Amino acid sequence: MDLVRVETELKKRLIHPYKWGRKQSDDWDAKTSFIYSTYTFEKLLEKTALFDEKARDYALNRWYNFWSAEAVENLFSLHEKVTPNKNKFDKLIDFTINTTCFDHKTTVFPKGFNQTVAYAKSNPTELIQWLYLNQSQESRKHLKNRLFVVLVEKNNEHWKLKAEINLLKTAIDSYVEKFNCDSLIQINLENNAILSDLIWVEN
Repeated sequence: MDLVRVETELKKRLIHPYKWGRKQSDDWDAKTSFIYSTYTFEKLLEKTALFDEKARDYALNRWYNFWSAEAVENLFSLHEKVTPNKNKFDKLIDFTINTTCFDHKTTVFPKGFNQTVAYAKSNPTELIQWLYLNQSQESRKHLKNRLFVVLVEKNNEHWKLKAEINLLKTAIDSYVEKFNCDSLIQINLENNAILSDLIWVEN
């Protein structure tokens, strides 16, 4: 993946308001599946030119989130400790660090958590449980190992950090270099033993 190109394209999205207008659903995901083969923001605008505002916002957001997530997964895979999952259709495992398998999710610091960032850092288990319990109920829902890349932007425009590939790289590099399976946070939800952790990205 050309990470420089991806960052350039993602940043073109930043001038448009980030609003969903509707809940994410499998049905609407299917209607906007073209985002997976749309590599430039200009082409995305062409494909959504006839959409109504809510559908267009939905497509723009899905495209932005998907290509940022692809970049993040690529950043992990660059490390010798990390083995990417060759099965791109596996929704439970993106990669393995040493011998531990993970899915990853980039998430903005959630308003609904109703606590400060400082509190969350001091109580990571509480935030992780909140993130699992409040995840999307659609096809990506699962209760398996997951690393959360948590974005915190000083003006509360946390979503914009998804385009900051170099900043994400610095945080991910630091995390993987210091990775220790014994330091992972263990939780149990619905009879699932889960290993998880938070990777903070702040600007």
